[in-house]
Amino acid sequence: MAAVREICGSLMSLSKLQHASPSQLPFLRTMTSKIFVKGLAFSTTEDKLAEAFSQYGKVLKADIVLNRAKTRSKGFGYVTFAKEEDAQKAQIGMNRKILHGRVLYVDMEPPDKHKKSISEGATDS
Repeated sequence: MAAVREICGSLMSLSKLQHASPSQLPFLRTMTSKIFVKGLAFSTTEDKLAEAFSQYGKVLKADIVLNRAKTRSKGFGYVTFAKEEDAQKAQIGMNRKILHGRVLYVDMEPPDKHKKSISEGATDS
């Protein structure tokens, strides 16, 4: 119980968040929010993606998923914000907006391939 109090106390202090121990990292991960972005142009870089979304809050990381064989963008990626509220604002603000000549589709969660294949199989019966 003392460990829980210690972690909660350190989460309340911003200065302690910057010097978190490895045991506190699972709690810190819940404080960030990752959004899924599809419809990216092949010319969009991670830096350009982060710059485009930074108007909604602090972007911690922007990742573009690459095709291994061709080492070019698959047309989708992820943007991680420091605050969940910023991610929600970005999802609303950037969804169906044009970036580098392509319409973006932004969601809080990526589509689940497993659920899609199950539902498609159910309609075929």
